[in-house]
Amino acid sequence: MAGTIVECVPNFSEGRDPAVLDALAAAIGSVEGIKILDQTRDPDHNRSVITFAGPKETIGEAAVRGVTQAAALIDLNRHRGVHPRIGAADVVPFVPVAGVTLEDCARIAESAGEQIWQRARVPVYLYEGAARRPDRVNLENIRRGRFEGLRQEVRTNPARRPDIGGPDLNPTAGATAVGARKFLIAFNINLDTTDVQIARQIAIRIRTSSGGLPFVKALGVPLASRGLVQVTMNLTDFERTPVYRVFQQVRSEAGLYGVRIASSEIVGLLPRRALEGSEGWLPTVEKFHEGMIFENRLAAC
Repeated sequence: MAGTIVECVPNFSEGRDPAVLDALAAAIGSVEGIKILDQTRDPDHNRSVITFAGPKETIGEAAVRGVTQAAALIDLNRHRGVHPRIGAADVVPFVPVAGVTLEDCARIAESAGEQIWQRARVPVYLYEGAARRPDRVNLENIRRGRFEGLRQEVRTNPARRPDIGGPDLNPTAGATAVGARKFLIAFNINLDTTDVQIARQIAIRIRTSSGGLPFVKALGVPLASRGLVQVTMNLTDFERTPVYRVFQQVRSEAGLYGVRIASSEIVGLLPRRALEGSEGWLPTVEKFHEGMIFENRLAAC
């Protein structure tokens, strides 16, 4: 893939029906020059992630088609899962890879947000590098209350209304958070216990918002289908807080409860640079293969 390259990693609120994921990927891939790099779905989170890349001129159109398809297929009133969400297409980030800047991606995000509202009637919140307000830089501020709480609050609190469209949420598809950011690593650690309070306490101690590790967002959730619990994390700056440091901290905290790490998961792809110091954590990653490295997958397209 030559020329400018932007990565987009939308998260969709459906992780149990593979036919829905296939339809979303088909909509995204219908845009010329777009390469689907990875698809993952999780039944406990009831969430799917599609990673794709393309030139800056068409990456936004691919995202809009994916969101429009999600709005047609996913009804949040019937959706149940452990991951926080506000929309059928919950979050749509644009990531600069080659020949583009974060500011370029912010402009793509804003343009895509306008099209999402015009074509799918799904209102949009702009976050991180595309945020119009400082309180919307952090995604968790936008997601507060989730779909059920947010759809009530926007009716009475103007400060919670979307940046584009609205003021009400779409009755079945909710809202979508669209943004621009650096590479993010979605890293989950599964603990060999059914006590979700242990995972939640570890998440509190390691996440940035509670005074833990910088650039780490974390929640503790149950994995009912597997009889485990999980510390699910987003590492928003892996160069400043590397994966190995996060893994060591979780392992240390779990040890205080006499709990061991059962396995770990990478959701989507990770840059090759993130493998620094991976001797301790990489062997725990379920079904790891070289194709999970972003640069390898991109070169294969």
